[in-house]
Amino acid sequence: MLGSGIINGLIVTAKNFAGSYHDPERMVTVEYPEQKTVLPENYRNFPFLITENATDPMGTLRCVACQICEKECPPQCIIIEKSKDKKPDATGKLQLYPAIFGIDTSVCMSCQICVEVCPFDAIKMDKVFEIATTDRFQDLFLDRERLAKPNSYYHEIHPVEAAEVDGRLLAERKAAEEKAKVAAAAKAAAAAAKPVVTPPPATP
Repeated sequence: MLGSGIINGLIVTAKNFAGSYHDPERMVTVEYPEQKTVLPENYRNFPFLITENATDPMGTLRCVACQICEKECPPQCIIIEKSKDKKPDATGKLQLYPAIFGIDTSVCMSCQICVEVCPFDAIKMDKVFEIATTDRFQDLFLDRERLAKPNSYYHEIHPVEAAEVDGRLLAERKAAEEKAKVAAAAKAAAAAAKPVVTPPPATP
C-alpha cells in the first residue's frame, strides 16, 4: 500500500514516545555535564602509550620506536624519533625507545590503525573526550610524557581487551624464556660433548 512505510514509522515513533514515560531505561536524555553516560568498552577517541610501571613511565614504555604506526597513519599525525642508545624494557631486554613521540590530536581521526599495526601492544585507544582547549597548536599536540599511561589504566577502561593482551604477552614471554633455556642447555651440552684435544708432548 502506498505510504505504508511512513505509517509504520509513525507507529514505531508513537510506541517509543509512549514507552519512554513508563520504562525508566528508555529515558535517553542525559543532562550533561552534570550526568555522564557510561561509555562502552569498545569506545575509542585518541591513542595513548602503555607503560608497565606508573612510577617510572618513561623507563618502562612498551614502545620500541619501530615507527610502524608513524608510517601507517593515514593523516600522518604521529611523530617518532628513535633513541640513540638502548635501555632494558619490562622483561630486562635491551631495546630502543622513542626519544620523541608525539600525536597531533587536531589531525588524528581516531581510525585505530596505529593500534592494529603495533606489534608490541604499546599503543591503545583512550576514552577521554573532554579535551576542549583554547590553544589548538600546543594543547592538542600530545608529547611522550602526556601520552604515557600505566597498564592499570588500560585495564580500567578496556578490561576485557587488556586481560587478553596481558595473557598473550605473558604467554609469549614464557615461550621466549623456555626457548632461551633450551638453547642455553643445548649449548652447554655441545660444549661438554666436545672432545678435549690434548697437545702432543714436546720433543726434547
